[in-house]
Amino acid sequence: MLPEAHVAYRTWGGLDHGGENAVLVCHALTGSADADRWWGGLIGARHALDPSSDFIVCSNVLGSCYGTTGPTSPRFGPGRPWGPDFPAISVRDMVRLQAQLLGAMGVRRLRLVIGGSLGGMQVLEWAALFPGLVEAIAPIAVSGRHSAWCIALSEAQRSAITADPRWSEGRYPPDAPPASGHAPARLIL
Repeated sequence: MLPEAHVAYRTWGGLDHGGENAVLVCHALTGSADADRWWGGLIGARHALDPSSDFIVCSNVLGSCYGTTGPTSPRFGPGRPWGPDFPAISVRDMVRLQAQLLGAMGVRRLRLVIGGSLGGMQVLEWAALFPGLVEAIAPIAVSGRHSAWCIALSEAQRSAITADPRWSEGRYPPDAPPASGHAPARLIL
């Protein structure tokens, strides 16, 4: 449980009067709400996602380091981040927070939910949780469940990070992260 959550997001285009022209773009693990930077060829005039007809929304996921509440967010006031005490979250938690954001914006229907990798997991969760709200989905580079191979690779990545002496059980200063553990973890993909 979180006492509150802040969501960083970006939008392109405008929501129609019925709240039914929305498109949700879900980002991958290391992505951000800046979908126009990493999927620029998809968003724009006469592109698949056209701001002249679509209200395009991309929010940073719960647990993100790009402005949405996560481990670097204050827990008990300024300068006291959650750190490793941040609650365990799931893709379902990410989607529920996105649903609250869209509801606050007045979105009543999603024309499309699209995303790859972790974004694809969110897309699948949207279809499972809110089938009456979602008209179409485009899950990319994702499966319905992790294989043993994927689970093993993820464990190898976590092990690389936690083996770094700077890891300090996750209580490292922001200016001295376990960089020598992060580097090999990113290579294991």
